[in-house]
Amino acid sequence: MLVLVKANVLTVGLEGRIDALEGLPIRVFNTPTGLEAGRSLKNENVNSIICSWNLPDAPNGRFVKTLRSAKPYLPVIVVVRAADPAQEIAARSIGAAAVLGSDESDEVFRRTIAQALGIDDAVKSEKIYAIANDSK
Repeated sequence: MLVLVKANVLTVGLEGRIDALEGLPIRVFNTPTGLEAGRSLKNENVNSIICSWNLPDAPNGRFVKTLRSAKPYLPVIVVVRAADPAQEIAARSIGAAAVLGSDESDEVFRRTIAQALGIDDAVKSEKIYAIANDSK
């Protein structure tokens, strides 16, 4: 199987949404908490982060705020609680590359991630992935 990886992405607190990223030309590192994400950032070469606004160990966007202060050059895509304009405004105000509601469909989630990462050829990548994966 041949997969061309265009980005290394760290996901934080998104256990239920990881499958929506399948087929995109990205390598995903998944962590459930901000503490584990901090460790991963030290050990892995990460190009972008997709993070839940509320984490078990960092509520109210604390991890995202700390991350933006420490690594302002790193694009962060934030997933906020559905229909919560306060969280969305807070995430946008600290410079999130994109903000998604937790109730977004997998298609919208995936397309927004691809656009924010500059991977606009997501459909083409799926076809390449499908052809490469067809050798079973």
